[in-house]
This record gives sequence, structure tokens and C-alpha cells, in this order.
Amino acid sequence: MNHAALSPLAAIPSPSQSVWHLGPVPIRAYALCIVLGIVAACVVTEIRMRRRGAPPWAVLDIAVWAVPFGIVGARIYHVITSPGPYFGSDGRPLDALMIWQGGLGIWGGVAGGAVGAWIAARRMGIPLSFVADALAPGLPLAQGIGRWGNWFNNELYGGPTTLPWGLKVHDWDIPSGRARVDGAGDPLLLPGLYQPTFLYESLWDIGTAILVWQLDRRYRFGRGRAFALYVMAYTVGRFWIEALRTDAATHFLGMRLNNWTSIVVFVGALIYFLRVRGPQERLIVGEDGQIRAVPADGAPVAADAETSVISSEAASPGSPGEEPGTTAGDEPAPPVDTGGPPASESGPPADPAAPVPATDPTAPATDRPSNR
Repeated sequence: MNHAALSPLAAIPSPSQSVWHLGPVPIRAYALCIVLGIVAACVVTEIRMRRRGAPPWAVLDIAVWAVPFGIVGARIYHVITSPGPYFGSDGRPLDALMIWQGGLGIWGGVAGGAVGAWIAARRMGIPLSFVADALAPGLPLAQGIGRWGNWFNNELYGGPTTLPWGLKVHDWDIPSGRARVDGAGDPLLLPGLYQPTFLYESLWDIGTAILVWQLDRRYRFGRGRAFALYVMAYTVGRFWIEALRTDAATHFLGMRLNNWTSIVVFVGALIYFLRVRGPQERLIVGEDGQIRAVPADGAPVAADAETSVISSEAASPGSPGEEPGTTAGDEPAPPVDTGGPPASESGPPADPAAPVPATDPTAPATDRPSNR
């Protein structure tokens, strides 16, 4: 058999080192990818929030709470779902704190980040659903960037493959953050090529970000529905990508736990998306400095900056079909019978046969209620 004919035409290389030292300070590629992802998500969210009326850099006030909570939640989820290396027979419990060695669970990250964002949003007076919808395209973009940290760490790859985009994987030494070497000092590679699941998920995440962004532009989702759309799209990709991975994981009823989590989370997001309705929101800042959310339907906001919105027809007197002094959707108050002559009449009753004098519409109407 000609083994050369079976060899792949190309392959994706892997780094042989993921940690560099700047004096005594280690610079870890995994952490850099996470930070770059967070920055990208903050930039996208800031742009979307500003376009919806949020004050400048409000996203930083949210990120101060959401990012730490998200990282802690992601680590807790990873440790709970993969307890062997930490609490198994040969486990080392203190390694659970060594987040720089890899090991973050997206489900815990989203849950923890949501708690932090809720705290920040509550302090600022912003609905959490407003923040979630603004974040919806930025979060998968951050995930797509963060997945390259797994590439630097030579981890979370799939099974063997002969595909042209197969991944070369080094024999990795986790504590040192570099590949083991042979007698000549050359990095050691595992035999064969492997499915680059990090790349699959990175591309899927970026596609999810574009999908949510485009659909939200068209349909103007509100009440957290854009975020629910992100969750549904992400879990579909995570399900089939998870099935390709060969790293150690907790199994339940023949499937990896993350697959079951994907199913449950997808169903929950779908139910939310179908049942919850509401307009997209924007923010206004009142004269008292308080931030309020109003429907972003293009209607002008009342002059006193209250959260109620009036229609453009009601904003000007003499609107067709409405009495002056009423707002859109209001019915004019019925006349009150006081027993005396009508307020608009003075003197004896008018002759029915007399011609009606023309009324100058530009003349001031001093007896008409003011429309403010």
C-alpha cells in the first residue's frame, strides 16, 4: 500500500509554546485570547447600546460586574462537570484555582455573567433585557476569539482525521505551557492529525454573531429575544461540535454532559423566544438624571422625559379625528351637563336660519384648552 497516497495534502500546525515570560511575569496566550474576546464584546455592545440611547461607556459599568462573575461561573461549571482532575483519586484540589491552565465552561460563564450584568443593570436602572439584546452579537464574537486560546494550549481537539485541514497536536506539558521535546530539543507531536474542533466552534460563533446581528436589524427584537436567538444558534453548533471532541468529559446516558446541557438550554431559549413579545427598547435620560427605557418605535418622547410615549399626531393641536388636549389613544372627555347654557354660548339662542359666520382657523382660540 502506498502510504504517501493516504497522507493529507495539508494540515493546520499548532503552537509549541503558549506561555512567554516578561521577567517574572508569565504572559499566557490563553488569557490574551480571553481578554481580546472580552474587549471585542465590549466594543460591539457599546456601539449597540449607544445607538439605543445609552450614555457613553455604560458598557464598562456593566463589564466591571459581568466579567468577573462570568469567569468565576465558567470555572465553577468546568470543575463541577469535570471533577476528576481536581477531586478524583489522584486529583489535586488546588488546581481548581489555576484558571490559567485552561478549563472554562461557557454555560457557567453565561450564567455568572448574567448575574453580574443584572447587578450592574439594576444599579444603573437599565432593564437586563436591554443589556442582553445589545450583547447578543458581541458574546459569540468573544467566544470565537477565545477559542483560539485552546489552539495555543493544544487542547479540546477531536478524533483522528485525514482531512486536509487536520490539526497537528503536540505532546503537551500543561504546567510549563509548552510541548515536550525529544533528545535533540525538537517539539514532540502526537501521531496523525486530529479534528480542529476549536476552529469549527470559532467559525460557528462568528457566523452566529453575524446571524443575530442581521436578523436583529431586520426584525428589531426586544425583551431579550435577540439574546435567546443567540443561545439557540450557539447550542445547535455546540451540540455537533461537542460530539467530535475526545477530551475527558462527564457522560450521562451515553452522551457528554455538555450535549445534554445544549439540548436543555436550546429548548428553554426556544420557549422564551416564542412566548415573549415586546418592542425593542431605547434609553432616555430624564432631567433628574435617571435612565429610563422606552419603546424604540420612533415615536417622540414627552417633553418631561417620562417613560410614556405620545404619538406625533397628539403632539400638535388640531390633529384629525382628535380633540385638542388629548394624546394618541385617548378618548375626549364627555361634556358635563351643568344645567346652565353651554360655555361657548352667550346671549339669546342663535337663529337656526341665520348663516353661520366663517371661522378664521388662524385666529387665537382663547377658550380652547391648551395642548401641552
